[in-house]
Amino acid sequence: MKEAFLLLASGDAETWATVLRSLRFSFFSTLFALIPGIPAGVALGGRDFRGRRSLIAVVNALMALPTVVIGLFIYTLISRSGPLGFMSLMYEPGGVVFGQAFLAFPIVVSTTQVGLSKLDPRFRETILTLGAGPWRRLVSTLFEARAALVAAVVATFGRVTGEVGVSMMLGGNIRGTTRTMTTTIALDYNKGEFDRAVSLGLVLLVIALVVNLALHALASHED
Repeated sequence: MKEAFLLLASGDAETWATVLRSLRFSFFSTLFALIPGIPAGVALGGRDFRGRRSLIAVVNALMALPTVVIGLFIYTLISRSGPLGFMSLMYEPGGVVFGQAFLAFPIVVSTTQVGLSKLDPRFRETILTLGAGPWRRLVSTLFEARAALVAAVVATFGRVTGEVGVSMMLGGNIRGTTRTMTTTIALDYNKGEFDRAVSLGLVLLVIALVVNLALHALASHED
């Protein structure tokens, strides 16, 4: 533990480069998950329609899939022989971000859908009565459910920052390119070198605490 703290405090270049790389991957994967995820969550959280419950069940099932299964599926898409092989994402930062975004997508959809479903039904009736158009209704609804949207962002960021299966399978754990905090911990553990592994574990612990405190604050605000 002492060596791990010293490694962080000394500003070790490789350790902090790994931290920043992980955070950069998490930022972009969260962003790319939010772009399609929020509209999908709004669609599922709005009015009832045929097949809505089945779609929600599919989203929940995707959330329960192990990361290695998702990594394997994305591997078949972006490998050289896959349909997206021309994009050359395999063992590149783009491949890690793509895989993490796919992993995070159902989390965004589910969190948004649940948040919108908790809105008072009279809210929608009120904005309809006031004559709001489709875009105005959408903006008003998203503003009313802003706590759920922020929760989706926070939960997604925390989830992709702490995952290891997708990053390992799609990024190849290449030093200086695709190596993240979690893949570095796995590698150093296998090598029996625990100093950097523990130091990165401490960083992940801090991130997990911040994410959980933020979600708790949002839940308290809603209450």
